[in-house]
Amino acid sequence: MNIGTIIGYLAAFLTTIAFLPQTIKTIREKKAEGVSLIMYTIFNFGLLGWIIYGFYTGSLPIILANIITFIFAFIIWVLKLRYH
Repeated sequence: MNIGTIIGYLAAFLTTIAFLPQTIKTIREKKAEGVSLIMYTIFNFGLLGWIIYGFYTGSLPIILANIITFIFAFIIWVLKLRYH
């Protein structure tokens, strides 16, 4: 594994895990008042684009990070709709 791949996996891990605290907070508090529905809608479409790009280029760090981030962001998006 080369240094570029290691940096890719590290960056993917850090940017993905950054969504975990917001996801946990939204689930625990059962409210999403400070969450922007428009931002998460646009963000989720962007993540889908990154996932497609990752498959197109064969980049496992991009694929994994964006699938996991999509799951977290989608959960927040659904909870925003539910608690609205």
